[in-house]
Amino acid sequence: MRVSMWRVAACVMLMVVSGQAAAAQASTATTSTQLNSQQQKMKECAQEGKAKGVKGEERKTFMSSCLSSKGMSQEDINKQQQKMKTCNVDAKAKHLKGADYKAFMSSCLSSSG
Repeated sequence: MRVSMWRVAACVMLMVVSGQAAAAQASTATTSTQLNSQQQKMKECAQEGKAKGVKGEERKTFMSSCLSSKGMSQEDINKQQQKMKTCNVDAKAKHLKGADYKAFMSSCLSSSG
């Protein structure tokens, strides 16, 4: 009797684990086919670059400018550039370097204003 109860318990556990694995795999499959916004931008820029026939160093330059401008108005780009300049000036005034500089810039750029 004990052996059969153990087998039943083992089978139940196996079914639960199998079900969880299948659910996790299905979840991963659906999320991997959906592109996040950065991946979508990369896909669009790559298609645009391919259509224009750019290659090598010219493609790198094209992709860089395309990815930095997709989905942002010129006004937004100018605001971000100005914010970067301001934060950089503040960091230099504080004589920050290395990890301190990176931490400060990250905090400064993520703050609103």
